[in-house]
Amino acid sequence: MERKQIAEAKRIVVKVGTSTITYPNGKINYEKIEKLARILSDFQNQGKEMILVSSGAGAAGVGRMGLEAKPKTIPGKQACAAVGQGILMHIYERLFGEYGQVVAQVLLTKTDMVNRHSYANARNALQEMISWGVIPIINENDVVAIDEFKIGDNDNLSALVASLADADLDILLSDIDGLYTANPKTHPDAKLVSVVEEVTPEIEATAGGAGSKNATGGMLTKLQAAKNAMSAGIALIIANGEHLDILRNILRGEPVGTLFVPKESHLRFRNQWLAFGSKICGRLVVDEGLAKALRQKGSCSILPVGIVGVEGDFDSGDTVSVVDQDGHELARGMVNYSAGDVALIKGCKTSQIEEKIGYKHYDEVIHRDNLVVL
Repeated sequence: MERKQIAEAKRIVVKVGTSTITYPNGKINYEKIEKLARILSDFQNQGKEMILVSSGAGAAGVGRMGLEAKPKTIPGKQACAAVGQGILMHIYERLFGEYGQVVAQVLLTKTDMVNRHSYANARNALQEMISWGVIPIINENDVVAIDEFKIGDNDNLSALVASLADADLDILLSDIDGLYTANPKTHPDAKLVSVVEEVTPEIEATAGGAGSKNATGGMLTKLQAAKNAMSAGIALIIANGEHLDILRNILRGEPVGTLFVPKESHLRFRNQWLAFGSKICGRLVVDEGLAKALRQKGSCSILPVGIVGVEGDFDSGDTVSVVDQDGHELARGMVNYSAGDVALIKGCKTSQIEEKIGYKHYDEVIHRDNLVVL
């Protein structure tokens, strides 16, 4: 994909980080939000279909309550989000309304994505809003989400939303210009990477921790989001949201930020759910040969002989993550055997499965049709 093709994107997700729409003290930056509303409304008037994923509810709650920092306890964080979400949506509603643009609040949790029917309902509702010309404004429902079922950060939420909505482009605006060859805060000679065609373990190793004190995500979550978007056939750009006119530059095809080039085709709906919606119940650790095959072939069945480790407590039919021996995620898929059975047959040939566990319903631990390579 070339930059000029970005200008042709029709359905676009824009994610704004906390640092983009608030001041360092956590209070709302009205000037930035007004400009964001104006730019997105203008794109909508051009015939594009815009979706906004907005951080900042927790920080807005901190500012309104006069707290020095975000609370560390879960109830405290949820209370801040409850206060801040109403503040944030009221501001968006008023400022988008100044430009005649209708917006809708959408709050999602991982629980909504785990059940395939709920996933389909969320997808259909989102598609309907877009068809009406509404700009959905999306955030995680932090008030009711618990850690086990949290998406966790709005970088990954934006990739999930882009997949749900069949978007062409996902733009992550943050307080960094894009992906660098090293951490620019500690390596002044680090260079901005303009285009990434594959998120390799070496690239992941350059990712640092979380950013500002009011933010949740860092470069690692952005790379995870990029991998998810690329696998779904969606282009993703990381850019600096300090000056929101950068959105116009991006959609003119100018070489700003870091472009993550998508794989050729969108995932089928079932595979979208496997990759992004279903609950991950465990991990299969595979040997170097199988890891190499997954990276090169794009997809192949997971046989017992290539498995060297099993983590978690999962049953047949659950979704698990497939990782290499360094812990880098390669794929996600639906297993044919329980964790206990896989632990007994790992490293074995298919002809040995029945001997080890007393039955053999499948040769594969994960069939290639039930596997999504990331």
